[in-house]
Amino acid sequence: MNNMNDPKLFEEPCLKGLEKFEEFAQKAPYLRDNNLKHTRKIVESLEDAIRRSGLKDGGTISFHHGFREGDKVINMVVGVLAKMGFKNLTLAPSSLMSCNHPLIEHIKNGVITKIYTSGMRGKLAEAISNGLMENPINIHSHGGRVHLIQSGEINIDVAFLGVSCCDEFGNANGVSGKSRFGSMGYAMVDAQYAKCVVMLTEDFVPYPNNPASIRQDQVDYIVKVDQVGDPSKISVGAARMTRDPRELMIARYAADVIEHSGYFEQGFSLQTGSGASSVAATRFLEDRMRKKGITASFALGGITGNIVDLHQKGLIDKIIDTQSFDADAAESLRVNRNHMEVSTNCYANPSSKGASVDRMDVVILSALEIDLDFNVNVVTGSDGVMMGASGGHSDVAAAAKLSIVVGPLIRSRMPTILKKVTTRVTPGENIGVLVTDHGIAVNPNRPDVEERLRAAGLPVFTIEELHARSVAIAGEPTDVEFLDKIVGVIRYRDGTVIDVVRQVKPL
Repeated sequence: MNNMNDPKLFEEPCLKGLEKFEEFAQKAPYLRDNNLKHTRKIVESLEDAIRRSGLKDGGTISFHHGFREGDKVINMVVGVLAKMGFKNLTLAPSSLMSCNHPLIEHIKNGVITKIYTSGMRGKLAEAISNGLMENPINIHSHGGRVHLIQSGEINIDVAFLGVSCCDEFGNANGVSGKSRFGSMGYAMVDAQYAKCVVMLTEDFVPYPNNPASIRQDQVDYIVKVDQVGDPSKISVGAARMTRDPRELMIARYAADVIEHSGYFEQGFSLQTGSGASSVAATRFLEDRMRKKGITASFALGGITGNIVDLHQKGLIDKIIDTQSFDADAAESLRVNRNHMEVSTNCYANPSSKGASVDRMDVVILSALEIDLDFNVNVVTGSDGVMMGASGGHSDVAAAAKLSIVVGPLIRSRMPTILKKVTTRVTPGENIGVLVTDHGIAVNPNRPDVEERLRAAGLPVFTIEELHARSVAIAGEPTDVEFLDKIVGVIRYRDGTVIDVVRQVKPL
């Protein structure tokens, strides 16, 4: 039997441990220098951070789009990667916007050869729709993106995350600093799963920065830059507020549908999307809630000032925020303990241990097109060109008790209701109600809802009747002509392919 008091029993493992420490200390001199220990993550330039990250040709890079149209990081980083000679990279941001059109040249030059994104707009989307890339892009939902990351299909080598400020160890949030933008729901996932995390910050604050949406143990390198984004451009485009009478009429109808849906009871939950009518519908719920004397238990998703206003008036108990759509939402997240930040994994990933969308009662979603089977297109326009994003559309539509889609009957002289949508993004079986400026259609699989809306005297029609009206006004649309080349693959939230986008035929 060994004598546990014999020091020789511990001498050999202790010496081996010391040798290993000495070997590591040679590679990590900060272990013997307290000042260096504190600042070891801070690098002089973006080029230096990229070199240290270990990124190689053929690797995968990711970004968050919390600044939406005000984002400065994607173009900046890819521009530097191009100058450094990188090739054949996979770009995997949470989404792309109109401001990312400089990527066109980097695709032409072979810097970017594959893309995963929730969507894209503007010149970049037009170029890809016209066959710019050899490989089709993958368009996923917000929850579906996390599923693809966890499954290993999206394998992030380096995540470049822009923040308004952080401390010298990398603790960061989106509610502090000059360019605060709100929730870091997208970036939280990238920080968790990327092999290397490079943080771009406008400023440093004293340690420890609190709260920390991105934690110090997730961050490898930090680079100080002049600007990571313009928060004034977050609430433009899809997330704008509207004064358009037609959009306001649709918003009012949508509020009517919620009121008489059967789910407008004490403690109901809601989400409104980023479309103008969806955002505006929130303002019409206040009087209805006061009249009935009820409050909502929580509001979810992309959060706007209208949601914050109802919360501050005591009509919504809590806010669960994965993306802040304006300055009011960002400020509320900063000061309000009942305004909670969540990752997109917690928000909508179908393979997570618990997604908040599964607790949703009613949601208002936008649409570019909807067909007679209630399938919804939010990615391509009537000309077949990509111009939108999957976003959380299919995630929350599948999970909510009632999904309400809003849109004008005629958009740019084209019917919104078609016999068949150009691109199927959200399956029709998950859509309960369509609201237009000419009336309301209820999916035949929801006779309970239709009965309540008709009893309330709302203008309910069949979707075939609304389709006929749109054709009478605008005429039967001409089918878009496509070439054989697939330029985009639409991924459902579980990773399966639900449709494809083909290259548009030149006029």
